[in-house]
Amino acid sequence: MIRWRQGILPAARNWNDKMKKILLYVATLLSLQGGLYAQSANDGDVTDLSIVDTLPANSPYNKIWQPYLAILDSNTYVATYGLGLAGKTDMGDIVCSISHDRGKTWGYRVPVFTCGETPYAYANSFFYRDPAQNVLWCFAMRCPKFYRNSEESELVAAYSPDKGRTWWPVPLSVDFHSPIITNASILKVTDQQGAKYLLAVHRNTLASDPGGDRRQFVLESRDLLSWKLAGYIPMPHGKPVFLCEGNMALAENNHDIEIVMRTGDYDHPGQRQLEFPRAYASFSTDDGKTWSVPVAEAALYNTFSKGFFGKDRQGSFVYVFNDGPVGKRTTLRYNVKRKGHDWSASRLFYGEHNRNSYPTLIEETPGRFACVWDSSNDPARARTVIRFGRLTVD
Repeated sequence: MIRWRQGILPAARNWNDKMKKILLYVATLLSLQGGLYAQSANDGDVTDLSIVDTLPANSPYNKIWQPYLAILDSNTYVATYGLGLAGKTDMGDIVCSISHDRGKTWGYRVPVFTCGETPYAYANSFFYRDPAQNVLWCFAMRCPKFYRNSEESELVAAYSPDKGRTWWPVPLSVDFHSPIITNASILKVTDQQGAKYLLAVHRNTLASDPGGDRRQFVLESRDLLSWKLAGYIPMPHGKPVFLCEGNMALAENNHDIEIVMRTGDYDHPGQRQLEFPRAYASFSTDDGKTWSVPVAEAALYNTFSKGFFGKDRQGSFVYVFNDGPVGKRTTLRYNVKRKGHDWSASRLFYGEHNRNSYPTLIEETPGRFACVWDSSNDPARARTVIRFGRLTVD
């Protein structure tokens, strides 16, 4: 199927059907020869596709999932991701893979957090690189192995001084007595006391405790080692909504903070989708301490699946998401919001005949992002491949 960029044939809308067919036929021939708009091989706008890692059929792990990406220099890219333990929903080892040619090829697995003979397993790793430090941080969550899933986790960290080749664990002090579920990286802001690091996390204690809850909140730190509660995201007005896996970015005014969150039915998030299935957004004007009441973003579709939300150096926002009903994570699409404009209509990010989820984007150059996400080669089985690609927001 040939898709056209908006504005390729602007006058065709007013011509008769016969002329439209003629123009479409000619344009199709041109596009197939690399003329007007040659469709990318993956039936989406992501280009430069490569495979970071694949789960073999005989692997002792049950899945490979939730990648994150760091760009260390003009050639060195590092991806971190999880290898799931058999019999567990979402916990296992955390590894990374290094590319020395900007994502064309990827090296062997380097262990970051491993279960081994310990009583713990790990999940949901992400990178953070402070421009003031010459190290790469990897944060994740650690959970006792005797749990079925990783809902009762705590925050852990390691750092690499040699671009991901070796990793050293770092003890953290978390002055917040609650399970912590990680998702996205750290946002660095500056207040009257200097630099401050913000981390959006959530908990889901209602999953196993009728007296628990499902809440999104934000932690803060001055040194990346000691963390405490910054503030909670309030519940939307009316019926409760499960807000989770938020991504933060500086708002359009470059001062306030915006968080866009995955949403689900509060009581049955994996079974029912919201009547209006959209991502919710909230704002903070005091560096993450207090947040506005979240509201649904009318243009940002979400059915309880992680979406990426971020901002580039040109001031444009990008949102990547799974389309389809709740529980069906196949095609990935994206929206763009330019400064001073509304969100665009969605476009196809990646849409092969397989399963895809958990995208992460890191800006390479203004308007161009390096991307990783967990994928597969079979529509019947999810999370057997980690893919890399590029998205240009033009």
